[in-house]
Amino acid sequence: MTVGQARNLADEAGLDLVEISPNAEPPVCKILDYGKFKYEQQKKANAARKNQKTQEVKEIKMRPGIDVHDYQTKMKKIHQFIEKGDKVKVTIRFRGREMAHQDLGMEVLQRVVGEMEEEAKIEARPKMEGRQMIMVIAPK
Repeated sequence: MTVGQARNLADEAGLDLVEISPNAEPPVCKILDYGKFKYEQQKKANAARKNQKTQEVKEIKMRPGIDVHDYQTKMKKIHQFIEKGDKVKVTIRFRGREMAHQDLGMEVLQRVVGEMEEEAKIEARPKMEGRQMIMVIAPK
């Protein structure tokens, strides 16, 4: 139908003539309440954004001489972060003479890798960045 006829029909119904797909041959239009249409589109967009899961990078800091209980507490937190679907950046900070014993920091990170093998994958292998040794693990 022509544009004029469509406009007349829309005016009679007290609604708007809305172009749905302008690139189609011929263009497709609908007669509907434009305000309600925009409101429903906005609601759909908000619902899609609400259901979207953003993945954060959480950081856990340790020292090369970390004690058993402290290590277990940090591991409990790492497990919680991985279960929630977040990535975890494990940082070993070296101070003073600890820089001479980087192998101790590597052992701590290897323990973390050994415990997390089942539920996570290593995204970034342990590497030194200044006075810190950094490793990133992500959920499988």
